[in-house]
Amino acid sequence: MILDDNCKTKPDIEYPCEWGYKIIGTSKSDLEACISEIMDGRRYSTRDGNVSSKGKFVTMNSQCKVTSQEDRDLIFKAFSDHPAVKMVI
Repeated sequence: MILDDNCKTKPDIEYPCEWGYKIIGTSKSDLEACISEIMDGRRYSTRDGNVSSKGKFVTMNSQCKVTSQEDRDLIFKAFSDHPAVKMVI
């Protein structure tokens, strides 16, 4: 959901729920290691995403169960702070 002039409220998310992260980096193997490290102890799934047209960037999609917004945000921050990650969506 995009918050814009027509919709100023956040979506109502019921926890626990499955949440997905799109992780962008420059090395597929580094992203796989990063996901494994951050998701340690959680059940998660991962699938390959796209490769940029010049091959400089790769994406991976990872999904896991989150128990709260704080849990969701902690995972997002862990991905964002990891040196192998250029961006998280």
